[in-house]
Amino acid sequence: MTTVPPTGAAPDASVEEAPPGRARSLWRHHDFRQLWIGDTISQVGTQLSQLALPVLAVTLLHAGPREMGVLTAFETLAFLVVGLPAGAWVDRWHKKRVLMTGDVVRALAFGSLPLAWALGHLQLAQLYVVALVAGVATVFFDVAYQSYLPAIVDGDQMVDGNAKLQASQSVAQVAGPALGGALLRVVAAPVLIAGDAVSFALSAFFVRRIRHAETPPARESRRPLRTEIAEGLAFVVRHPLLVRITACTSIGNFASGVMAALFVLYALNILGLSTSAVGAVFSIAAVGGLVGAIVTSRVVRVVGEGRTIPLSAILFGVGEIATPLAAYVAGTGPRVLLLCGGAAVAWLGVVVYNITQVSFRQRLCPPALLGRMNASVRFIVWGSQPLGALAGGFLGAAIGIVPTLWIGVALQLAASLPVLFSPLLRMRDLPRELDATV
Repeated sequence: MTTVPPTGAAPDASVEEAPPGRARSLWRHHDFRQLWIGDTISQVGTQLSQLALPVLAVTLLHAGPREMGVLTAFETLAFLVVGLPAGAWVDRWHKKRVLMTGDVVRALAFGSLPLAWALGHLQLAQLYVVALVAGVATVFFDVAYQSYLPAIVDGDQMVDGNAKLQASQSVAQVAGPALGGALLRVVAAPVLIAGDAVSFALSAFFVRRIRHAETPPARESRRPLRTEIAEGLAFVVRHPLLVRITACTSIGNFASGVMAALFVLYALNILGLSTSAVGAVFSIAAVGGLVGAIVTSRVVRVVGEGRTIPLSAILFGVGEIATPLAAYVAGTGPRVLLLCGGAAVAWLGVVVYNITQVSFRQRLCPPALLGRMNASVRFIVWGSQPLGALAGGFLGAAIGIVPTLWIGVALQLAASLPVLFSPLLRMRDLPRELDATV
């Protein structure tokens, strides 16, 4: 919801007026454009590093299952450690400054890797530190990001705004891994990570251009940090629909952590795929996500907002079955095709699910509580991922990579149960107000 300028202030110039009789387009919304451009650039760079970082660990630093589990865990450990207080702090601060700081910190952290590589001092320990520091910056950026969008756009534009942001992320996920896989044939992985550092710097530049001026709560109105954190957490766990959605996402992310820790190692060393083939799998998976971003609004209109959440959640595990199944298929081509098809199905479900449930959360939550609510959700749902990554890494070393991947699939299928056996499956429309609980 856009902020009304205080009395005597100049009107907000972030939205160009639409012609009479036509709905305002977010592409004509100055502040949304800056947020979208910055995020899109950053997403492309991130996709390069998400492929390059594990490839660097496996091929240059010879990481095994345990080391890959630790690396993957460090990438999201910050959500478990600082996830809850981050929301209370973000609600107290200028969200635009939080976004810019998060971008700059990540640019410096990732930029240190190619520098150390060029000097011949790159070690696995530095990858762990960079993953942890970047993870902390991402916690604050993501909490501020989801809390800032409702302040920039109107309430009835949030689904459209989230869909556009998700679409750009999906496009980046399509182009990034394919480009990264091809580039890894001719350049070293640290060079791709340098591109990610540049993308974060560009993102900070565009975020800085946002004109929206927010006024954080007065310092004297602040209450004890523990009280404010408890309010955000209580909002999530006491709402009968949000708590089910959060449980579904948390279990799903634990399973994703198990599988993500081992996937690159599995694809390169067990399936015998090339880095370009691995990049192709990520890209085709993102095509499923892009389709999901495009069709979500139509699916919600036809199926209903409530029913869309459990139905899309089922696709998580169904698509992931293809990952361990590929080990039993002969030939590189069939293996790649199976992985691509399964990943596309899984990501289609993930994107439709995320757009629908995030828009519901943003609409339902009071503006003053948005940061703490988003942080509480991310603490629960992302805090499970490093635990899953550690479990995946150590299980992979103990019982083998393929059996561990089957365990991840079983958990991913189980993730849909909290929303599948809930009122959501019988609901077409979701509540629009806090007191409209089920």
